[in-house]
Amino acid sequence: MKKFTRKNIILLLIGILVTVLFCYYQNNAIEVNETTIQSREVPKQFDNFKMIQLSDLHGKEFGKEQNNLIRKIKNEKPDIIVFTGDLIDAKHYVKKYSLMLMGKIVKIAPVYFVTGNHEYWSGKYEGLESKLENLGVKVLKNEGVVLERSGGKIQLLGIDDPANISENEYLTEQERADFNIKKSLLSTNHDIEFKVLLSHRPELISLYSSYDFDLVLTGHAHGGQIRIPFIGGVIAPNQGVLPKYTSGQYKMKNTTMIVNRGLGNSIIPQRILNRPEIVVLTLKSK
Repeated sequence: MKKFTRKNIILLLIGILVTVLFCYYQNNAIEVNETTIQSREVPKQFDNFKMIQLSDLHGKEFGKEQNNLIRKIKNEKPDIIVFTGDLIDAKHYVKKYSLMLMGKIVKIAPVYFVTGNHEYWSGKYEGLESKLENLGVKVLKNEGVVLERSGGKIQLLGIDDPANISENEYLTEQERADFNIKKSLLSTNHDIEFKVLLSHRPELISLYSSYDFDLVLTGHAHGGQIRIPFIGGVIAPNQGVLPKYTSGQYKMKNTTMIVNRGLGNSIIPQRILNRPEIVVLTLKSK
């Protein structure tokens, strides 16, 4: 009887240890996913142009001074790095690790940032924005910039998250996003054919496609938090249970949207079969 009890305790402890290690691995083992966008609109000078997309850090630390994350970014040798919102977490506002990451990646490549809902929910975004700009991060607030390479040009636009209700507070989030896109297009060079939009929200793909953006980079869905094989994500903000847009590439009309699974967590602290993600995106001239 004593032997049997001891064996059960050992098996229980092993089971607990395996579960803890599995949960730690799922939350901390960063996955690098590569994708290629091929288009006739991509200038030949931008063939093999490499972007890294990061999203939804929520203040998380990956190794001492973010070194695990930095190492993976450096290995890819990107031409630019974009961050599609939720750098910090509104409920656990710790900016140290977020700013540490941004201060290091600006030394790797030019960095472009758009807000997520948590930046505004925190109530502290203005101070964070000034710190990002002081680090050398280009914050795109309903505006566009032209990227040039050997005489070729593409347009990069970024919109504010519609959680910002300081303007147009009586509009719905989709209406605010629509207003922000219109505002960003005012700074667009219409002679440049290939247009990339940075926006936090994937559920607004029909809005993005109505403006005929070639490529849209989003986050927000956290990959559905828990992923079930052959089914996908279980739950995502603004999409509910069994969300449609959680990870990877989606097409609507002439628009391709990439949804980044993100790096950190917020309300739900655990990822399952849904590791933190870096998206490496390469443009190809068709």
